[in-house]
Amino acid sequence: MTRELRPFLNAVEFMTVLPAPGARFDDDWLLPAAKYFPLVGALIGLACGGVLIAASAIWSGLVPAVLAVLAGVMLTGALHEDGIADTADGLFGGRSREQRLTIIKDSRIGSYGAITLLGSVVLRIAVLATLPPWLGAAALVAAHSMGRAGILLVMSALPYAGNVATAKLSYPDHQLDPAKAAVAAMLTLLGVAWLVAAEPGAAACGLIGAVALGALPALAAARLIGGYVGDVLGATEQLTQIGLLLGVAAIAGHG
Repeated sequence: MTRELRPFLNAVEFMTVLPAPGARFDDDWLLPAAKYFPLVGALIGLACGGVLIAASAIWSGLVPAVLAVLAGVMLTGALHEDGIADTADGLFGGRSREQRLTIIKDSRIGSYGAITLLGSVVLRIAVLATLPPWLGAAALVAAHSMGRAGILLVMSALPYAGNVATAKLSYPDHQLDPAKAAVAAMLTLLGVAWLVAAEPGAAACGLIGAVALGALPALAAARLIGGYVGDVLGATEQLTQIGLLLGVAAIAGHG
């Protein structure tokens, strides 16, 4: 197995429900794999876009958008949907840093989490349904890739705020080195290239929306719990997706 194949397989196994023979989660697996997160996101988006295009050839209305979004949820095992729900419960429902962290760690979903999760799914479906199928597919590839790039940015910008001893993952206490960051950046550019080529203006607006909304969980978490936890990364991914789709639809969703 080549030196770079295992980190990629680790990223696939972690980010999706797909088996990746050869994946191995050593103590220091996360950073080598993390640079491939945008690529895995783009591949997830490509699968969702394929579902959208295929379904649009059979059905009209909301059905293709529903199937495309559900395809992403199933491919990832609702990993990031779980994150946005837990983050909303903790950040909105807690009164102190310790209480917020306790609520975030609790796997049960509360009122804030349920409403936020419903809003995330419904909004993505509604916005995607306003786009022509091929543009929607391009936007899905970009949204999923950008969402995973947002995860890397938060991990690099904020300290880990949870209890390291009880964390599900061994989150690194240092950033991606320049070489890994460059790979991640190039893979993110690859993920948005189709959208940029198809609709440059909509792509620019989408990227602005992705950055603006994607930053909100990190900003809130930095103020309320002093850093990020895994669920905050999931919330970042979800809001980055929503922001990109909203931006694209604001320019190209009226045709």
